[in-house]
Formats: sequence, structure tokens, C-alpha cells
Amino acid sequence: MSPRHHFISCQDLEIHYVEWGEPTAPVVICWHGLTRTGRDFDELAAVLAKRYRVICPDTPGRGLSQWSDQPLQHYIVPFYAQIALDLADQLGIEQFNWVGTSMGGLIGMVVAALAPNRVQQLVLNDVGPEVPVAAVERIRSYAGAQPSFNTISELEAWLRQVYLSFGENSPAFWRRMAMTSSRRTEQGKITLHYDVRLVEPFKNYTGEETLWPFWAQIICPTLVIRGELSDLLSAEQVEQMLARKPEANAQAVTFVKVGHAPTLTTPEQIEVVRGFLG
Repeated sequence: MSPRHHFISCQDLEIHYVEWGEPTAPVVICWHGLTRTGRDFDELAAVLAKRYRVICPDTPGRGLSQWSDQPLQHYIVPFYAQIALDLADQLGIEQFNWVGTSMGGLIGMVVAALAPNRVQQLVLNDVGPEVPVAAVERIRSYAGAQPSFNTISELEAWLRQVYLSFGENSPAFWRRMAMTSSRRTEQGKITLHYDVRLVEPFKNYTGEETLWPFWAQIICPTLVIRGELSDLLSAEQVEQMLARKPEANAQAVTFVKVGHAPTLTTPEQIEVVRGFLG
């Protein structure tokens, strides 16, 4: 079944999401990283859709979802978690699985802690309860910029450099990333799709606030994915995460030659996620 595009109002903001699979199938919600969109999961969703109903939203301020006029209140993980639960409620989804990349994983941890009986399985892609200050500064250095380009090809070349840590991906991946990461400015240039104000809430980030209290409340089986070269999720933090969970409830896998974050688009990466979800 081909993907369907939908728009729905959650917490007074219009949210765009892509839906894959049969409407009556068990649900997987896939949530993207800070400056990305739900389209990042196209390859994974196409495979999971053989068994699941897959929901891939654009976070407010990204993609085709509405921008907020209150960035400090709305571009934060707790609000995104409210959006996610509101979305599930409106779609009549009582229980669901969650796959979250980076920021999407942070949202997933909060949702799984707040609604432990609703999240059945959790996949955290290259993120844990602690986010290093240096990694946040690196991400903020490009996320807070608003470059402009004459062509999509120029944007694609820029994305390939900024996201070198994604590792090796196909030309089709990079072209789709450029096409789904762009919008036209009033001056006729090409720029990035998202609201640059999304970085405002963590301009003074110190790393003191963590999600360890939320991690402690998560009861569902959890898979932690790490990129071998990641600057956001260390091997030491993964060990801490596993040590605080029953062995049967948490497991981890590391993808080599990849930084932050694995794209979950290669056959190997997709099979790991599919195998965990079942």
C-alpha cells in the first residue's frame, strides 16, 4: 500500500504525517530528529508496512507541519510528547510501538514514561537520557543557520557535507533528502524547510537536565541503536542504560562506520529494527 499524506490539528497546531500500511494493523510511530522530517523513514516504513500501520509525523516547525509563534513553549520535548499522545488519541490508537531518531528518541522516552501501558516496544536511534553539550553545540551551529541556494543540487551538496556523520547512503537517499528538506523563499532561492527558531529553547543548554528519571519509568522492551562514531551517544552511556534495566527489557546494537545518526535506510539497519519489532 502506497503512503498517504494527512493533516490533523494537535494542541492547536496543524500536524502533517505520512501513513503507511493497513489502517487496521498494529501501529509503529516513527519520529525524526531535530531538523528532519517524517520522510526520513520512507525506506524503513515501506518494509514495516508489510505488517504494521506506520505513522511518520513532521514535528511542529518542520516539513509540512505548522510553525509555532511560541518557540520557547512549543519547540521543546515535553510539548512534542503532548503532540504525539494527542495524535494517537485522535487517530484512535490505544497502543503503539515507537521508533525515534535523536530528538524523536527523546520524545519516545518521555511518551513511554508518561504512558507506559501504551508504548509496547521502543527503539531509540542514537540517543540516550544524557545529551552532551558539545554535540548540542555542533548541531546548533548548523540548525540555527538559514543558508540559501540557487538550486536543489546545491542544497543536496550542502546536506551531504553537514550530514557526513550519517555514513554511506545511496544517491537516491540524498536526492530525496534534499527534495523533502527544502522550501522556496520570497526571493526565489532554495532554503531549508524548518523554522530556525527551533534552536531557541536550548541556546543556554548546560547538559544538567537529563531524562534518567524517565528512563527509569520505561517498562517496555527497548532497543538502543548507536552509531560507532557518534558524538551524541557514547558506548559508556549505552552501558549505563542497559545496566539500569532488566536484561530481557533492553538490548543494544552498534552500526560501524556511522556517526550521529544511523539513517535506518540500509538493508542491515532496517532488518535490525524489523527483527526487534517482530
